[in-house]
Amino acid sequence: MTRRIRIGIDTGGTFTDVVALDEDSGELVTTKTPSTPGNPADGFLAGVSKVLDLMDASGDDISAVSHGTTVATNKLLEGKVEALGFITTEGYEFILEIARQAVPDGYGNSYFWVKPPRIVPADRVKTVGGRIDFQGKEIRPFDEDRAVQVARWFKGRGITTIGVCFLHSYADDGHERAMRAILRREHPDAVVSISSEVLREYREYERSMTTLVDAAVKPSVSRYVANIRTRLTEFVSQTPGPSGEDTGGGAPRVLPFWVMKSNGGVLSADEVVNQPITTVLSGPAAGALGAGLIASRAGFDRVLTCDGGGTSTDVSVVLAGEPTLTTEGTVGAYPSKIPMIDVVTVGAGGGSIAWISPEGSLKVGPQSAGADPGPLCYAKGGTEATITDAHLTLGRIPPHLLGGEIPLDVEAARAGVAALADRLGLDLQRCATGILEISAWNQANALRQVSVKRGLDVRDFMLATFGGSGSLLACRLVDILGLAGVVVPQHPGNVSAFGLLTVDVKNDYVQTAVARHHALDHAAVQRTFDELTARAASALGAEGFPSDAHRYTRTVDLRYFGQAYEVRVAAPEGLVDEGYAADIASRFHDEHRALYGYDFRDDPRQQVEWVNLRITGIGPITRPTLPQLADAATSPATVAERAHRGRRPVCFDSDDGDVETDLWWRPALLAGDTIEGPAVIEEFGSTVPLHPGFRLRVDALGNLVITKSSEATEA
Repeated sequence: MTRRIRIGIDTGGTFTDVVALDEDSGELVTTKTPSTPGNPADGFLAGVSKVLDLMDASGDDISAVSHGTTVATNKLLEGKVEALGFITTEGYEFILEIARQAVPDGYGNSYFWVKPPRIVPADRVKTVGGRIDFQGKEIRPFDEDRAVQVARWFKGRGITTIGVCFLHSYADDGHERAMRAILRREHPDAVVSISSEVLREYREYERSMTTLVDAAVKPSVSRYVANIRTRLTEFVSQTPGPSGEDTGGGAPRVLPFWVMKSNGGVLSADEVVNQPITTVLSGPAAGALGAGLIASRAGFDRVLTCDGGGTSTDVSVVLAGEPTLTTEGTVGAYPSKIPMIDVVTVGAGGGSIAWISPEGSLKVGPQSAGADPGPLCYAKGGTEATITDAHLTLGRIPPHLLGGEIPLDVEAARAGVAALADRLGLDLQRCATGILEISAWNQANALRQVSVKRGLDVRDFMLATFGGSGSLLACRLVDILGLAGVVVPQHPGNVSAFGLLTVDVKNDYVQTAVARHHALDHAAVQRTFDELTARAASALGAEGFPSDAHRYTRTVDLRYFGQAYEVRVAAPEGLVDEGYAADIASRFHDEHRALYGYDFRDDPRQQVEWVNLRITGIGPITRPTLPQLADAATSPATVAERAHRGRRPVCFDSDDGDVETDLWWRPALLAGDTIEGPAVIEEFGSTVPLHPGFRLRVDALGNLVITKSSEATEA
C-alpha cells in the first residue's frame, strides 16, 4: 500500500539536512548527506534517496517535498547580481544614489564611511515621463514614445533583467503595467519585475530596492527551482518500489514541491519563480519555525532561537510558538521591505577566524574559513585559527565530527591557537577562551537586537539552540544575558529541515492608505481589506486549498503624525467601524509604549495616522506530532550505566584550567534524567558543553533543558 511521506530538505554549505514524516504513522526520520555546491540538485536527490532507504519506502510514497534554499540569499550576500537595469519616473533617476542618506551603525563620523556601489550603476538607470500622485490621480500622461526608446536601449545592450518603479504606483499601477507591456513587445527576452506587484507600499527608495532585488534573483532562482523540479519528477517516476518493481507506470506524477519563504510560509515551486524575493531568508526562517514549535510544545512560550552554523549564527525571537516578523530587513547591503521573520545574523560560526587588529586587539569573524579549507583541525589546508579550533583546544568538543565519521587534528588546532597566543602575549588556554568569549558576546549582542531593542525583557526568555555549533556557547549566553535557561531540541542539526514540515502556505498583501485616525473612512478601509482578502483567497485556491480551509490575518501599520516610521499592530476580524478603529488605535498606543517606553494616548495634540493595511492568507497543513521519549523510571539501568561514555580534561574557564569532565551520549538519555555540570553531552551532529554551576534535565520530548543549578534546585 502506498504511504504518505512528507520530506523537508534544508541545503547548507556543508551538509544537506533531511527530515521525513510518515503522515499516517507519525514516524519521523532524520539524516544528513554532503551538499554538492556545483549542482545542488545532486545533494538534494541524494538526501531524498537516503531517507527513503532508511524508511524502506520508494519515490511513489512521497506526498510532498518542502525545501529551504539559500540561492537568493547567497546571490545577494556575495553581491554577484547579473547586469541589471532600472526604469523610474522622469526626474527621479537618482533615487538609488540619494537612498536615505543614512550612515550605518558603527560609523560615528560619516567622513570615514564610503557609500557602497548601488545595485544598478547610474548609467543603467533610465527614466520615462508620466506622473501619478499619492491618491492615484494622473498628473501627466505616460510617455509611450520614451518608453519604447528605453526598452530598445536595454535590448541593444543585452541587459535582460529589469526593475520598474514609478512614483506612487502603489496607488495606481497603470503606468507600470504599460511599461511592462512595452518591454514584452520590444524586448521579449527581458525578465521584468514591477514594484506594484512586488511591494504595493509607499516610500519610493525601499520599493525600488525591493523590486530590483526581486529582479536580480529571479533568473537564478528560476533556474534552480526548475532544475530541482525536473530532477525530482524524474526521480519519482524512475525510483523502484521496495521490492524492486518500477513504480513509474506511465506519465510522471506531478509531486507537490514547496519552497520556504522568508515570512514563515511556503509557496509552490511553480509560483515562487514569480515571487523570488520572498525566499531571501528561506533557510533561517525554517529553523526559527522549527525551534519555535518544539519549544512551544515543551511549554516555553517566550523563546530566543540561536541557529549556529559553520559561517554565521542566526538569532530570532519566538512568542507563543510564532517567530516575530519585520518589514525593515536587509540581505547583505540591500534593504527588502517584504515581510520576513525578524532574523539577525552575526559572523560567529564554527569556521569564523580569530585575528589580530592593527591596534593589537583580538577579533573573531566575520571572515570565515568555511567548509573548504575549513578550520585548522580539518587538515584540509586551513591556515588560521577558528572558533572550532578553540573549542577543540579546550576539549569542549570531541576529536571528531558526526559520531566519528570526520576525524579532527587536535595538534593542528592547538598549534594554530598557540601561534595566535604568542603574538598576543597570552597562554594557550587564555587565548582559546578569549576567542570563545568574543564569539559569545557577538552572539549576545545579536540576541539583544531582536529582544531588548524590541522592548522585550530578555530575562523572561528561554534560549533554543540548534545547528551544528548552536549549543556550544549556550551556558555562557545564559550568564551574559541573564536568560531563564536553554532548550536543546533532539537532533539539533536537523531542526531547520524539521521546520520545513511545520509551515503553512502563506501569502502577504499590502496596500498603502494614509489617513488620519479622526478622519478615517471606515468603508474605504473595509473595501481595501476585502480586496486584499480576495487576492489572498485566489492565490490559496490556485495552490489547491478549498475555501473552507482558508485562514486570514490582518495587520495595520500606524504612527503618530510626523513620525517617519510605523508600528505594526494585529487587527482582528470584523466589520471596520468607529469601535473597530478605536480598538486598533488603542493597540497601537500599547505597542508604541512596549517598543519605545512611552505613548501619547492621553495627549490630544498627537494624532494617530493609519499608513498600511495588510492581509496574510494562510493555507494550513498538518503539523507533525513530536514523539514522547521513554521515561527513565521505567529503565532498569541508571543514567550512568546507559549514557556515561568516559571522561576527558575540559577547560571551561582559563583561571581554573582543565577539569576532568564526564562525557555523556545523548541518544541513551531518557525523560527525567538529570546531569550536573561540568559535563559534555555528545551526539551524532552536535555537542553541548554543560558548564560548572549548570544542571541539565531531559524532558518528555527529549529536549535538554538547561538551567542554573541553584534555579533548578529552587524549582
